[in-house]
Amino acid sequence: MISLQAADGAPVVNEEQNGRRRAAIHASPMYRLAEDDREFMESDDARASRLALEFLRADLYLRKNGINSTVVVFGSARVLSPEVARANLAAVEQSRDTGVSVEQQAVALARARTALELSRYYDEARSLAAALTRRDPCTECHDFVIATGGGPGIMEGANRGAAEIGAPTIGFNIRLPAEQEPNPYITPTLALHFHYFALRKMHFLLRARALVAFPGGYGTLDELFEALNLVQTGTIKPIPIVLVGAEFWRRAIDFDFLKAQGFISAGDVDLFRIVETGAEAARHILDFHRAT
Repeated sequence: MISLQAADGAPVVNEEQNGRRRAAIHASPMYRLAEDDREFMESDDARASRLALEFLRADLYLRKNGINSTVVVFGSARVLSPEVARANLAAVEQSRDTGVSVEQQAVALARARTALELSRYYDEARSLAAALTRRDPCTECHDFVIATGGGPGIMEGANRGAAEIGAPTIGFNIRLPAEQEPNPYITPTLALHFHYFALRKMHFLLRARALVAFPGGYGTLDELFEALNLVQTGTIKPIPIVLVGAEFWRRAIDFDFLKAQGFISAGDVDLFRIVETGAEAARHILDFHRAT
């Protein structure tokens, strides 16, 4: 390679070539700031930093919004609101689809009737939220704020009950393969989106002064037993854990059998209270905290 030199022997600066070099440097992923390097930020090596940032970000915004304490509400995302359930039942009853057999029609009708029956829990979640959030007189600091997983069903009912009386209400949504849309009743500045279940679980319980579980599936049971285990082991201070829907919970989980087999102690069945309505759950929570 021939190196050009000026008359005095100094190398000639090729500005065009240097410009191409600078452009290549700026285009290189290595030259990005760390927070702008998406490939790096989403890599396995940066997972510890993402975990820390996800915790810090949610904590910061909750503090900025004056969230002192929460009541966490869990329950099935599949429970419909009464108005939707009634409309669905009416549509099935009025259906004249000739391509559907009598047996299929009977199954659809039974499911629609069951959905309408279960929709009462949606309204019970609304009642619970309204009863608890009315006690908050402060406009800059908030206690007993309703917090849910941010999705439809029971979560929507609880967020709706708080929103309808003008109270702030939290949605801790989670990124899933089948993306779950946030329900429209979450306070926009309190709509948080998580990637990690572990960090979401931490924020569910970090400010929780009570946990209320309505009928639900794996997700509801997961969160319920997590809280029961933490209280049982003394990892967190005792909080009211309330199960709404006596028939469901007594059939879904045989706590007496667990006690009889020696897998839980006699006192462990006192870690929770089974009630029938959201109003009963609210009274139990308020009575617990008045006593303490």
